[in-house]
Amino acid sequence: MSHELSNLRKFVAPEILFGAGARKTVGNYARTFGARKVLLVSDPGVQKAGWVADVEQTLREALIDYVVFTDVSPNPRSEEVMRGAALYASEGCNLIVAVGGGSPMDCAKGIGIVSSHGRHILEFEGVDTLTVPIPPLILIPTTSGTSADVSQFAIINDEFERVKISIVSKSVVPDVSLIDPETTMTMDPFLTACTGVDALVHAIEAFVSTGSGPMTDMHALDAIRLINGNLADLIRHPDDLRLREQVMLGSMKAGLAFSNAILGAVHAMSHSLGGYLDLPHGLCNAMLLEHVIDFNYRETPDKFKVIADTLGVDVRGMNSSEIRKRLMQRVIGLKQEVGLKESLGVFGVNLSDIPSLSKNAIKDPCILTNPRKSSRRDVEVIYEEAL
Repeated sequence: MSHELSNLRKFVAPEILFGAGARKTVGNYARTFGARKVLLVSDPGVQKAGWVADVEQTLREALIDYVVFTDVSPNPRSEEVMRGAALYASEGCNLIVAVGGGSPMDCAKGIGIVSSHGRHILEFEGVDTLTVPIPPLILIPTTSGTSADVSQFAIINDEFERVKISIVSKSVVPDVSLIDPETTMTMDPFLTACTGVDALVHAIEAFVSTGSGPMTDMHALDAIRLINGNLADLIRHPDDLRLREQVMLGSMKAGLAFSNAILGAVHAMSHSLGGYLDLPHGLCNAMLLEHVIDFNYRETPDKFKVIADTLGVDVRGMNSSEIRKRLMQRVIGLKQEVGLKESLGVFGVNLSDIPSLSKNAIKDPCILTNPRKSSRRDVEVIYEEAL
């Protein structure tokens, strides 16, 4: 782990307003950006929970014109992005607000890209493919997990090829992120668990990533500590706003870490799964986590020791293989505490799916920063173990 002093590190983040009631400032921010008309992006679930009406009311009070787009699937599809961009253009919008989980936020990023470039969203796969800035973007997350509201990632489903594409660019870091724990009060326990474990995976992957550094490490470890210390309690006490705030803070820090350090094999494999079988992203991550830790452990045992320690494992006097075993037990234990016990087979993943899943996973940009170099065969073995 000899980091040369000459290593340059860049850290990108939006303007963040964190705390109960943060969402209520959306009108002020929209006005600051000179909003003529806002495209408000969300999905049917978030609309049903009342958060779209909540944001609409704030915009009306600020006398800001808006149009609502909620045609977004749980894994947002490229054609939905294109329809949203068509609405943005036909309504003469000049600013995008998204309220919801990762799907509406990623869809909003996609709409911004298409609106300013005038090309199909699937043409922007990969790193730094954007050539012009996107319209101002204000994101209001309603889950504590995806961290799309602070990241330079947009993940879009290519429904024709059944794969998820990753678009990575600092242009899709939103201008403002209004992180309001009150909005997470409407999540059911399963979604709370899925998104919370997603955030934990973000933090763990960012900490061991080859792109990690001192600026990302502090956020990653703090995120691990916050989620480990509060997520299981939150599942037991869903109405506790203080616990929601702690988990949401953990999710935000995990997002700041992974947006800048990038991720690893869990996410590469999870994106492949989510595109192929349309499963919840956090759930895919959860089912793969300990298997990828097992695979990566020998590459950076020192970092995994720190993770184990941060997860409350007493590592004193343990040798490397004992720490590895206890770390995996702790991860599995935490997942069980929050109710995520399943393996891939339960959701209809078969041995025959693995070659195709692995082919896509190995092409995902997240695999590039995984601490241990992974061949397609490596990835196949991890999927097999997770069945």
